[in-house]
Order: sequence, then structure tokens, then C-alpha cells
Amino acid sequence: MDYHAFADEWIASWNAHDLTAILAHYADDIEIFTPMIKLAAGGNQESLVGKEAVGAYWQKALNNIPDLHFKLLEVTIGINSVALYYESVMNKKAIEVMFFNDQGKVSRMYAHYT
Repeated sequence: MDYHAFADEWIASWNAHDLTAILAHYADDIEIFTPMIKLAAGGNQESLVGKEAVGAYWQKALNNIPDLHFKLLEVTIGINSVALYYESVMNKKAIEVMFFNDQGKVSRMYAHYT
């Protein structure tokens, strides 16, 4: 897998605000862990499971942040995984660690923010 090409496509889909393209990178049973869920929902939830739940959360984020734009800073490669370091929203930097299934789709993701 070309992780650098994946990273470029991932950033481009977010910057285009194209939810269909964003979700194309993920498995149907995707599980995400991010502190932003608590911030966005105002609750105690730290993770979401399934493309439908994740897509609804990300659609809300795209609606709430119309000028959302990510800038890729670094791509680090692991075993069946990649970590993307990028400039995120609210003047934060982020690292997203993504683990891939056998079909090359992200099945688990952990987000970290400054």
C-alpha cells in the first residue's frame, strides 16, 4: 500500500468537504477514538463504531466548521498502519493513527491533538 498516496487522498477529501470520499477510506465497522467527540457532543463518549455513526459525526463537524482545512505535515508508516501528523482545526496539530484491514480500509483510528 502506498501510504503517502493514501495520506494525500485523505487530506484532499477532507479539504474538499466530501463526506463520501472521506468515508471511502474506512471499513464499514470502523471504530474511532477521539477527544473531539466529547467536545462536539458535550457528553462522555470517546469512541464511535460503524460508518453510519462516524459519518453522522463527521457531517456535523463539516457543517459546524465550514472553513475546515487540514495541512499535512508528516506521514509515518507502521505495520498495516499509518500515522498522519497535520495541522487541524482550532489552531491544533493532530496525529491520527490508522490501522488497516485486509481490504486496505481503515478499521480503527486514534486521534491525538495538541
